[in-house]
Amino acid sequence: MINFRAIEQKDKELFFELSEEFYNSPAVLAPINPEFHTNAFNELMRSRDYLECYIIEYDGETAGFGLLNICYCHEAGGKMVWFEELYIREQFRSHGIGRKFFAFVEQNHPAMRYRLEVEKENDRAVKLYKSLGYDFLEYDQMIKDK
Repeated sequence: MINFRAIEQKDKELFFELSEEFYNSPAVLAPINPEFHTNAFNELMRSRDYLECYIIEYDGETAGFGLLNICYCHEAGGKMVWFEELYIREQFRSHGIGRKFFAFVEQNHPAMRYRLEVEKENDRAVKLYKSLGYDFLEYDQMIKDK
C-alpha cells in the first residue's frame, strides 16, 4: 500500500537522510550545501505557503519523498506547482509510486500549471513524465546564486 503523508517535525532526520540520498544521486547535477536541507526543513515547519513536502511510504516503509514549490505564475494564469524534488529509493521503483504521487498532487493541489525539472539522461523519469502528459519546455534557464 502506498501512503503520502505531510512531513512533520518528527521527520527532521529522515528528511535530511532522504535529501542527502537525492542530492548524491544521478538525478541532480551536484550535491548541495547540507545547510540548505536545514533551511528547507525550517521553512516547511514555518508554513506551508511556498513549500509542501510529503513522505512517501510503501507497505509501511519509507520509500522516498516529494517536495513541491507553490507559486503564482503569470504566464500560466494562476497557481503553479513545481515538483521540485521527487525521490524514490531504488528498491521501491517500478511499483507505480511516482505515477500515484503525481495523481495525488494534482488532486490535492489544483493548479493551472505543473512543472518539473529532469536530467535528459534520466530515461526512466523522462518516460514516466511524458506518459503523464509533460513535455520539454523550450526555455533555457539561467540562474545567479549568491
